Amino acid sequence: MCVSYDGTAYSGWQVQDNARTIEGELNKALTDLTGTPTEVIGASRTDAGVHSLASMCVFDTDMRMPADKYSFALNTRLPEDIRVVWSKEVAEDFHPRHVNTVKTYEYHIYNAEFCPPTERLYAFHERRPLDINLMQEGAAYLIGEHDFKSFCSVNTTAETTIRTILDIKVNRNGEKVIISVTGTGFLYNQVRIIAGTLMWVGLGIRKPEDVKDMLEALDREAAGPTAPAHGLLLKVFSFADEP
Repeated sequence: MCVSYDGTAYSGWQVQDNARTIEGELNKALTDLTGTPTEVIGASRTDAGVHSLASMCVFDTDMRMPADKYSFALNTRLPEDIRVVWSKEVAEDFHPRHVNTVKTYEYHIYNAEFCPPTERLYAFHERRPLDINLMQEGAAYLIGEHDFKSFCSVNTTAETTIRTILDIKVNRNGEKVIISVTGTGFLYNQVRIIAGTLMWVGLGIRKPEDVKDMLEALDREAAGPTAPAHGLLLKVFSFADEP
């Protein structure tokens, strides 16, 4: 299933005790629909407050219903801020975490003196002018396969901090600055740290070439701050081989 959600009211994707999560709401709706305890397996996780247009997950069931109808049936049981965009059947041995993927995250910044109330939950407000040309210059050092230890939370449990970024674009649309990061996989807080670092560059706090030094330092303290979660959106998720 492809799931879209507004993460404002949730403590992230993964099920947690005594907290509302996207996975928890999906499990509850599926269990209600199928009549038996049913749980999803997500292809990736998002933090509290992060939004998504294309999160992927799978589940097993013996219920006889056409696969494409699950989206309709579940959406009548889910909160309004979670929607199953589409659903389809996959092979029994398909596991969303064991296949090659490409993901694009966007980090949204409202770059003006005041932030409209309608943007406050979906974009980070930075009132100081950002130079997107400097940001794009700094971003270029991050493209390719690198050890992103400097751009990863110290709390990561990843076996390796080597990842591949395929592209980074920094664009301005009116008062909005959008950092778009495409890669084959990401570390815990990686995109938010990239966003915080590029904002430093855009504000003139650091130079674009400093990003190369940050990357090579292999030290979280060398890179910029972790940008707030509410500006982050999982925009595109695709499997290299269609399931």
